[in-house]
Amino acid sequence: MKAIILSGGKGTRLRPLTYTGAKQLVPVANKPILWYGIEAIVAAGITDINIIISPETGEEVKAKTGNGDHFGARITYTLQEHPGGLAHAVKMAQPFLGDSPFVMYLGDNLIQSELRLFLDHFKAQKLDALTILKSVANPSAFGVAKVDAEGRVLHLVEKPKIPPSNLALVGIYFFDRAIHHAIASIQPSARGELEITDAIQFLIDSSKQVEARQLEGWWLDTGKKDDLLEANRIILDTCLSAAVEGQIDESSQVIGRVQIGRGTQLINCTIRGPVIIGSDCYLENCFIGPYSSIADQATLIDVDLEHSVILQGAKLENIHQRVVDSVIGQRAHLKFAPQRPKALRFLIGDDCQIELA
Repeated sequence: MKAIILSGGKGTRLRPLTYTGAKQLVPVANKPILWYGIEAIVAAGITDINIIISPETGEEVKAKTGNGDHFGARITYTLQEHPGGLAHAVKMAQPFLGDSPFVMYLGDNLIQSELRLFLDHFKAQKLDALTILKSVANPSAFGVAKVDAEGRVLHLVEKPKIPPSNLALVGIYFFDRAIHHAIASIQPSARGELEITDAIQFLIDSSKQVEARQLEGWWLDTGKKDDLLEANRIILDTCLSAAVEGQIDESSQVIGRVQIGRGTQLINCTIRGPVIIGSDCYLENCFIGPYSSIADQATLIDVDLEHSVILQGAKLENIHQRVVDSVIGQRAHLKFAPQRPKALRFLIGDDCQIELA
């Protein structure tokens, strides 16, 4: 069993953050989103992994993720020169996949359930394809499936105006080798891409064994700012363990589940968990409220922060109003002049410097 992870795309919904980096490397609880998928695949017993990368961000993905030793896996990379659709990504990975069954994992997705539960069903039933479904309030924004009472997939459609159900396709699929013939048999869609939904529909129309299982836990597609913040909240809520390795002075308080990295210094701060603070940070006169993640080498002075994600090397100074629901990019510098605005909400890209006067 092999795995491919899709880590291309332009990440337009997370701009300006993704003008300068891959959306799959934006951190959730101080860990790149992509790495959660790798860990889930390895936990399911699959260690031969190929990551599909784009020309714009591929080198950054390779540099940060490496050859897989850190994950107990063997990771290789395939360059997808242009965004030709999910089925096109599978086509590009065919030399790696050969005739092996495989899981395809979209690198900006997070799920609560263990992959092994779905993998075991896929193997036991000797399926040609297994899709994972989740009921959603806005099915028109996703690929949507219609299934029968036994879980067999009857029909798939990509982002329909009139959805046949409210069951969206989660960005994780299990395939046997029959998918390659299906992809070779379909034509590009109206948007010029080879759709994986069309390939799966070809399998269905060819009387192949295609089933669906519904996801019981949460599913997060982290393509937008609010989705990213929600993923950060859930991961901190469910996965964070307390560990304080930095220096905390006598006037500081750490309450609840808080993780603080080595070399970080806190002076006259209150930290109320769940919160994660990376290594080599400096915080002075700050209140850091629940569901906040602060990456390595960040500096916060006179800041009141809650439910936000601060990326590596960012600097926030003299913010006299509470900062909430915000994502601050790498090395961004946010400085506040004496006058006070009524409210602050930010989505700030990498290398910005902002002064509020």
